[in-house]
Amino acid sequence: MQPTKVLMQEHRVIEQVLTCLLKLAEKAEGENKLDAQSARETLEFLRGYADKWHHCKEEDRLFPIMEQRGFSPDDGPTCVMRIEHRQGREHIRLMDESIDGAAEGGAKDLERFVRNARSYVVLLRQHIEKEDHCLFPMADQALSQEDLQQLARQFEEAERAAGGDESTARFLGLADSLARRLGVSVVGR
Repeated sequence: MQPTKVLMQEHRVIEQVLTCLLKLAEKAEGENKLDAQSARETLEFLRGYADKWHHCKEEDRLFPIMEQRGFSPDDGPTCVMRIEHRQGREHIRLMDESIDGAAEGGAKDLERFVRNARSYVVLLRQHIEKEDHCLFPMADQALSQEDLQQLARQFEEAERAAGGDESTARFLGLADSLARRLGVSVVGR
């Protein structure tokens, strides 16, 4: 499968969990306390799958080859995507720091979790939109068939290094478990 299509399929799963995160934040607001287990599992997915599994393929494999083919690493689209990845990591860090207090009903921690959850969802949805409709088509056009084959091999190597099929199954299972628990539709794969 074409590397950008792999990344787009991963985006669908990430979007499913973004919807879970939004539902979790809405539920926390309504109940004035956070479901800590669901929050921790959501952040586990976002750190493990969205960041280490997915963003790693982009930052360590796709972006460098795009930059070798003429995209500026300093002010081009790959630079913007890296900045947004860092912003997302900061939202996750702030959510993580507020889980315990929010689970106990602490108003400041609850507000902090909800605010960062909503900001993260908006950021990532816009980010995914840019990648799916701008960056990936640019990559498909700029990269040669040989580049795409090399990238596909690098993606497979990255997946094996991150735990392969076992990790994939664990993260997809976590995404689906969260969706069922929070009343979110599971995406087809």
